[in-house]
Amino acid sequence: MRRRDGAGSGVWRTAFLALRSLLWVALLPGVIAGYVPLRFFGLDRVRLDVSRPAQVIGLVCAGAGAALLAVCVWEFARTGLGTLAPVDPPRRLVARGPYRHVRNPMYLGVVTIVLGEALVAGSGALAAYGAAFVVAANLFIVGYEEPSLRRRFGESYDQYSRQVRRWLPRWKPSLGDLDAPHGERDSAPRS
Repeated sequence: MRRRDGAGSGVWRTAFLALRSLLWVALLPGVIAGYVPLRFFGLDRVRLDVSRPAQVIGLVCAGAGAALLAVCVWEFARTGLGTLAPVDPPRRLVARGPYRHVRNPMYLGVVTIVLGEALVAGSGALAAYGAAFVVAANLFIVGYEEPSLRRRFGESYDQYSRQVRRWLPRWKPSLGDLDAPHGERDSAPRS
């Protein structure tokens, strides 16, 4: 029996958003930072030895990158009402959490995971793959993502991009009133 007050629909919307978010995490960063390093760079054959400082540092980096990625996915869902996928993006510009400090923390999280894996594996090839990912991500961001965000969010995004750097975090952000909901549209690209 369907409830007339609509209370049940919010639960289903939230559950569906959570499932979509998990799907896109598995398909995008899961492939880039999980499947590819395991399948093509031999990460699955590494034997952990915590007496090796490089491996310990690598584990810390990979864990920090995964934590950053998780916080970003959470903010996209909670604040932006969308996922990390360009085909299922947030509907609101996300300028909270890590996004107050740097415009692309999700990409930074993924590259931190990959570079941590490179340290764990002692693999220069995996480190080069991480560097190639940064180049590819930057081309995508500059060529597609930022122009799309400018078209969708207009002055809100322009103000945000003037105050928050693309790659280098600011530890003391100066975002003023960017926390207020703005740029709400039915569809929008990733922020």
